[in-house]
Amino acid sequence: MAYNEEISSRIFRLLRRRKGLSGKKMFGGFAYLLHGNLCCGVRDDYLILRVGPDAYQQFLQSPHTREFAPAGRVMRGWVVVEQEGFEGEDDLQRLITQAVDFTLSLPPKDAA
Repeated sequence: MAYNEEISSRIFRLLRRRKGLSGKKMFGGFAYLLHGNLCCGVRDDYLILRVGPDAYQQFLQSPHTREFAPAGRVMRGWVVVEQEGFEGEDDLQRLITQAVDFTLSLPPKDAA
């Protein structure tokens, strides 16, 4: 399984009304972009979040959270959250909101 489609659907339900939303397969999973900037996604059964450099260390101290290191290369500002960290809809909403807030602080990469 490349990515859990149920988790991807949960993410999409939270993001679907956002302007500039797009999605594509990457990192061996599925990623959501806002105005061309990667925001979040799903790989296997875990959530990938772009939280930015300021919140990065704080996130790494949270339960069920670790560095995102595709192909062994750590991507600072990105974290992985295991399913236990977002079982409840409130937890998923909070995590996605934090990723969206950071991503929207970046300059757009496209006109979407």
